[in-house]
Amino acid sequence: MGFFTFVILTIMFWGIAPVFGKIGIQNVDPLLGLAIRSFIVSIILLATCLLTGKFASVGQVAFKDVLFIGAEGIIASLLGQFAYYYALKLGDISKVAPMFATYPAVTVIVAILFLGEKFTWNKFIGLITIIVGVILVKR
Repeated sequence: MGFFTFVILTIMFWGIAPVFGKIGIQNVDPLLGLAIRSFIVSIILLATCLLTGKFASVGQVAFKDVLFIGAEGIIASLLGQFAYYYALKLGDISKVAPMFATYPAVTVIVAILFLGEKFTWNKFIGLITIIVGVILVKR
C-alpha cells in the first residue's frame, strides 16, 4: 500500500472520530475524557508493540528522536487534543471540525519558516483554499 491509501484512511478515521468524541464527552469533563481516550490508546499501542516485537529496537532510537517525538506528542496529543475536546464539548461539531481542519495551513507555514521548505504559489493558493473552504463550510 502506498502513502495515498494511508492518507485516505486518515481522512476517514479523522472524519468519523469527532462524532464519537462529541457523543462521549457530553457528560464527561474534557480532561477526563482525554485521559480515558489516551489510556485506551496507550494500552492498545503497548500490546501491539509487544506482540509484534517492535520494542526490541527501542534501544536503537536516538535520544534526539525521542525528544522530538515526545514534543510532538505533548503538543498534538496532549495540548491539541485537550483544546479540541473542550471545543467539541462547547461548540457544534459541524463548526468545530472544519475549523480544526485548518491546521495544515499552520503546518505549511511552520515548515516554510523552520524546515526551509520552499514557498510556492501552489502552496499559497492551497492555504487560501483551506481558509475559504472552512469559511464556506462554517456558514
